[in-house]
Amino acid sequence: MICPPTPRPRRISTPPPNRRPVTTEVTDFNEEVIRDAVSNELRRGGQVFFVHNRISDIEQIGNLIYKLVPDAKVIIGHGQMEGAKLEKIMMKFINGEADVLVSTNIIESGLDIPNANTIIINRAHMFGLSDLHQMRGRVGRSNTKAYCYLLTPSGNVLNSDARKRLIALEEFSDLGDGFKVAMRDLDIRGAGNLLGSEQSGFISDIGFDMYHKILDEAVAELKEAEFKELFENPDQNPLQHLREDCVIETDLEILIPQDYITDISERLSHYNQLDNLKNEEELSLFIASLTDRFGPLPEAFKHLVETVRMRWVAIGLGFEKLLLKNGGMKAYISANRSDYFQSDQFGGILQYVKSQPGRGKMKEYKDKLIITVSDVASVNDAIGVLSEMNIDHNTTVITQ
Repeated sequence: MICPPTPRPRRISTPPPNRRPVTTEVTDFNEEVIRDAVSNELRRGGQVFFVHNRISDIEQIGNLIYKLVPDAKVIIGHGQMEGAKLEKIMMKFINGEADVLVSTNIIESGLDIPNANTIIINRAHMFGLSDLHQMRGRVGRSNTKAYCYLLTPSGNVLNSDARKRLIALEEFSDLGDGFKVAMRDLDIRGAGNLLGSEQSGFISDIGFDMYHKILDEAVAELKEAEFKELFENPDQNPLQHLREDCVIETDLEILIPQDYITDISERLSHYNQLDNLKNEEELSLFIASLTDRFGPLPEAFKHLVETVRMRWVAIGLGFEKLLLKNGGMKAYISANRSDYFQSDQFGGILQYVKSQPGRGKMKEYKDKLIITVSDVASVNDAIGVLSEMNIDHNTTVITQ
């Protein structure tokens, strides 16, 4: 039985009164752009942040701004300065005694200067999306129209992820778009291996559910190793530790297309739901719900669903990792599990390899036993092969 979905937490998307969105522009490094941006802000009595995150040549940038706008009072601040000196510089800018503050990203948080309403970020492609969003938040903190210029090197030298970050910041510039920026950042960097046990990202960001999953795995490992005598259960399946998860890697297109579920957070939520399904009944209800809301599943999504079924069968066979690439399949088993090699699961795998001398191969490499099967062009082909290895010929239902 599937539990009713947990209500989504409310998020604050209403900006303070009289705030206006920050106009954001991505442009090549250009002296005319810098001169015009600084001059326009000074003309209306405001101040300018210029972010340059390299201390080695930050003085050259300060001199360049003074050369472009001779009337501007330019000061420089960075984190390697003595505390007292840096404090004097910041107070000078806060009190309006300077027009332009050239600094590193130390201004990212904690500054509230309503009179500073233009920020120029040099080498913006070197920053993360959250850093850029935080620095953009240093301007527009009053009812005055604010501007943010993201400068990049001339020429087409940006990698794909950097370009996506800058486009995202330019696209999400309305008030209350912080959550959208965070979701796009997650979409660009990836949310980890949703179909396996490997995860990416900082441990502090894994979330409550993932923390408990990792904790449960660690406790189970201790029970099976150091405290085996205390938790010995004659009714327990001795191969239970091999049935927890299986990492799936493939070069096939298996995903939820953006044009099927356009909202990023909605798409990530459905990835998470799909990853947590435990049996065919839950999967059928999941598909029916999606079809009712968004229409028939596209091919790439169907392949993703079949990958979940393939993962269930692979876990039931005791595979730790399954590669489906270049028209073939490789399954990995730990070679250090002597109890597993006496099991019916391994017997079925061995029988399949023997019955397919021209197609199936088995070899040991380092601490892994690798089963290779050729002519596996799709997820359905892989499910067929795994089902032949499974002596029960039934999709395994996983209980977590």
